[in-house]
Amino acid sequence: MKKLLFAFAAVLFSTLSYAQIEGKWKTIDDETGQAKSIVQITKAKDGKYYGKVVQLLIKPASATCTNCKDDRKNKPILGLEIIRGLVKDGNDFEDGTITDPKTGKTYKCIIKREGDKLNVRGYVGFSLIGRSQTWYKAD
Repeated sequence: MKKLLFAFAAVLFSTLSYAQIEGKWKTIDDETGQAKSIVQITKAKDGKYYGKVVQLLIKPASATCTNCKDDRKNKPILGLEIIRGLVKDGNDFEDGTITDPKTGKTYKCIIKREGDKLNVRGYVGFSLIGRSQTWYKAD
């Protein structure tokens, strides 16, 4: 009976943690295929999810977000909050934004977790018009 209870608890825990995005994720450049940075995603007190660059794996052309147009303008990319305000909706995380530090553009964002991968989609208007990246769980 204890083994059955333990197995049930393990399955329940893995199911609940499957749809979580909190933690560190290795970003992959969708143009070059190279690992660019490590982004740490956390859940804030408001229940929304935010992500900031905690490590650079490739030296960027500029160490600051010179093209950003909001409060992030000229802020260092290392430590920059690039994901803001995501809300969990079932297994998806949406209604937030993601900023590309290279271009300074901010897009609407949807993130879906599949195992140790995040499918990150930034878009303007409709989710069909945008670009996607796959991020991998960082150790």
